[in-house]
Amino acid sequence: MKYLLILLTGAVIMMTIRNNAVPDREPLNPGDTVLAFGDSLTYGYGAGQEQSYPAVLSSLGGHTVINAGVNGETSADGLRRLPMLLDRHHPRLTILCFGGNDILQRKPMADLKANLIRMIHMLRAQGSEVVLVSVPNIGLLGLHPLELYDEVADETDTPLISGVLAEILDDPSLKSDQIHPNAAGYRMMAEKIFSELKSLGYYR
Repeated sequence: MKYLLILLTGAVIMMTIRNNAVPDREPLNPGDTVLAFGDSLTYGYGAGQEQSYPAVLSSLGGHTVINAGVNGETSADGLRRLPMLLDRHHPRLTILCFGGNDILQRKPMADLKANLIRMIHMLRAQGSEVVLVSVPNIGLLGLHPLELYDEVADETDTPLISGVLAEILDDPSLKSDQIHPNAAGYRMMAEKIFSELKSLGYYR
């Protein structure tokens, strides 16, 4: 019995170490480019590109953040556009935020998941690290998390920033309409993403 207890204790310790371990990441260098890739939530619809989260993030972190958001774009559209962006910008890090238009247009969620996974593989093949930002499902009863983002993050071993947009879109003072932040909302989005990127080791 004592031997079994020792084995179980050791297993718990090893599991705790493995779950709490954070991979070492090199912080962004001064010349590194960050690509903010997504749809209208990245573009800054409702406030303008100069007040978008990529613009605010650039000022917070001191790095070039390319705003590669296109209003109305689905994940399938983004997947087709991504190779051109990679050839042009060669990002060290990409912040990936797609899904809102897939949801609104009632595209199959399996396709959204597959497209996100393909984007992540494409980005990594070209040398870019990836952080995924989840988009909430907007229904008649309010905002609901989509498990597919957790699934994508788990299956691709990709850091996931979740809950940020749900928190913003649940506050009328931070919205320009039902599905887009205003300038204050985009600033909050940038600040929370910046905080998460610091936790991940990209900023000191």
